[in-house]
Amino acid sequence: MPHEPLDVQALHEMSSAFMPACVIGAAAELDLFTRLGQESLSADQISRRLDSDLRATTMLLDAAAALGLLEKHQGRYTVPEALRPLLSAHGPQTVLPMLQHRMNVLRSWALLPWVVRAGIPGPRTASIRGPAADRAAFVAAMHSAGAPVADQLVARLGLAPFGHLLDVGGASGTWTLALLRIAPEATATIFDLPDAIQQARERIERSEFAARIRLVAGDFYVDELPAGADLAWLSAIAHQHSRQHNRELFAKVFRALEPGGTIAIRDVLMQPDRTRPVQGALFAINMLVNTETGGTFTFEEFAQDLEAAGFRDVRLVIHAEDMNSVLIATKA
Repeated sequence: MPHEPLDVQALHEMSSAFMPACVIGAAAELDLFTRLGQESLSADQISRRLDSDLRATTMLLDAAAALGLLEKHQGRYTVPEALRPLLSAHGPQTVLPMLQHRMNVLRSWALLPWVVRAGIPGPRTASIRGPAADRAAFVAAMHSAGAPVADQLVARLGLAPFGHLLDVGGASGTWTLALLRIAPEATATIFDLPDAIQQARERIERSEFAARIRLVAGDFYVDELPAGADLAWLSAIAHQHSRQHNRELFAKVFRALEPGGTIAIRDVLMQPDRTRPVQGALFAINMLVNTETGGTFTFEEFAQDLEAAGFRDVRLVIHAEDMNSVLIATKA
């Protein structure tokens, strides 16, 4: 579908979109919203609480208030009541980890001209929170992105009954929990790197599914996957790797699955011309600046790579404009 012609105003708006993103991102990295909580404080009080420069803090607070992220009254700043559950680290629907993660992403995107010339990601710069906190924010961000849609998406899959789930790169356990909710008798194994497994453990121990889930730490680049599952779930994994890497991973999944087992892949799905969906084309850039070989793929490419690993009957069961397309294939 052709785009409406871009005018001068649209070009200026497109090129300045980083400004509000940096304001909300800086506030998130400083944990401003959590530290304010329900209080109403002056710029001087907030500056001392953040251990930050007063002039710079005041400018950030005023910009945040201008964007509606804070309320300002008689020189004091407050987090709007409706935003507290979303912006506080302790809020039940917090998006704070995603905001922190996106600031890490933004630093990589700023190097895009160099990446295009060199063909490799630029130097990775940690946030003021440090590399370990950045990694934790990434895992938690995947939960905050998946949790609101997981149950609804799983209900649409129309999966055949399964007995044991293997969640490859399952991170926080979000999708394992959603899949077990539709299979009351099933058990599951989550396989991921040790730090992600720790986050999964903390979340799963608070759930009613703790006794039904086994946590296995490992690296699917190096290790074989735990055997015995009849359903393997790969959520937002394929785009992090090249097609060759994905073929190797799909082959490991094939070996781990029981005969007749199913692999389900949730990811971005591109149209053949690779300009649609727009979110997918932009997400390909995200992979370009943040990974060595990652990208986005078409249905035909997924089908070829799954068949090369031994799978058959590759089919698209959910087609979405974002990360929520799902393909399924069978181990014959």
